[in-house]
Formats: sequence, C-alpha cells, structure tokens
Amino acid sequence: MLRVENAAVRFGGVQAVKDMSLECPPGRVTGLIGPNGAGKTTLFNIVTGLQKPDSGRVLLGDKDITRMPAQRRAKHGLARTFQRLEVFGSLTVRDNVLLAAELTGPLRKAGAVADALLSRVGLTAFAHAQAGSLPTGSARLLELARALATNPSVLLLDEPGSGLSERETHALGDLLLSLAAEGMSVLLVEHDVELVMRVCEHVYVLDFGMLLSEGTPAVVQADTRVQEAYLGAELATA
Repeated sequence: MLRVENAAVRFGGVQAVKDMSLECPPGRVTGLIGPNGAGKTTLFNIVTGLQKPDSGRVLLGDKDITRMPAQRRAKHGLARTFQRLEVFGSLTVRDNVLLAAELTGPLRKAGAVADALLSRVGLTAFAHAQAGSLPTGSARLLELARALATNPSVLLLDEPGSGLSERETHALGDLLLSLAAEGMSVLLVEHDVELVMRVCEHVYVLDFGMLLSEGTPAVVQADTRVQEAYLGAELATA
C-alpha cells in the first residue's frame, strides 16, 4: 500500500500541493486527474523523492519513506515514468530496458527479462533501434518497459498514453489492468479520460493543488465540480 498523508509543498507564492492525501493499494489502478498545473506531477515527485514536501508524509506499507532518497525508494519497489520523456536516446531500445534489469536482478537473467518486457509492451520489432529515434508514443512504452524491469511493487505513470494511437491506448489499458491483477499498485496520471475511467477503480481529482473530488469513476464523472473544473458537462454526460 502506497499512502500519502496531508502532503503540502509551496514554490514561492504558489501552493502547488495542499493537504493532499491518497491511497494506492495493491491490485488496483488508481487514477489521479486534473487540469494542467493542478499539482499532479509535483505529487509524483513528492512520492518518488524528487521533491521534499513542506509537510505531510509518504508511506510504503508501514514504512515512512518521506525522508528517504529517491534511489532507496526505487530499491524499496517504487518505479515511475515521466511526463517529459527520459529515455537514454543514444542507447538501443533493448539496452534501455537491459540497463534497468541488470541493476535490479541477476545478470544472467537480464536479457530474458528485457526481451519479455519489450514483447509485453509491443516493442520487440524496435529492440535494436536507437531509442532517440522512436516516436513519442513508442518512447513512452519504452519508459514503461524500463520501469517494469526494476520489478516494482508500486508503479507511477505520468501521462503514459500521450502520443499513443487509439489501438495502442487500448492495449496500454489492458496492460495496466493485467499488472494490477498480478498484485501491483498502479497510480496513473492521464489526460485521456476514457482510459482513466476504463481502467481505474478509484480516481482522485486535483485542482489548484487541492483534492477536488474522489471516488469511483461514476462518482467522479457525476460530480458537478469536476465537470466545471476539468471534464466539461458534455463529456461527463457522454
């Protein structure tokens, strides 16, 4: 169980996140949505150790990891992708995943792990291509495969559907559901509302750094505050 309790962070005069709490239990895809600038990526940075909160805490199971550096959080089972692509562009697609597999598992198995994950995300055909040459959608799938190579218990995904075709987005949704079915905790930030509503059991909505609404997809879609701030009445009705 990943838990965030009353997290807050301010950048100068801007309150980026204020008293935000959430839970991301194993076996579930949990959604985190909101307008641009709502504080979603900042919250991810708090969870993964890239941003120190002004107050509040982050727990992984019963362990308080609020002051733990990012690399130790990774060793404890946290993995993430980034809104801005962070692939190793000069390496091949396979070597990007192989690097993560070698760092976190037996060297003799790293190649098999990398190949299996590339197959799982649909990138086998690009295994020997230079990562920097990939289109945006494929590069996001590569980031996902590389994150999975660390064998995480909690996976945080920041806009993984950006740049994907409709077919690829559907496949991504199926993959996220399968990861949750295997016992992983998945926290998803995504602007593709249809994807979020299809795969998430519970959704948190942020606005101006504060929790606006939370609940099942049906509850969130029916919330008039969410419709006004983010979804739009027309989409919510649809």
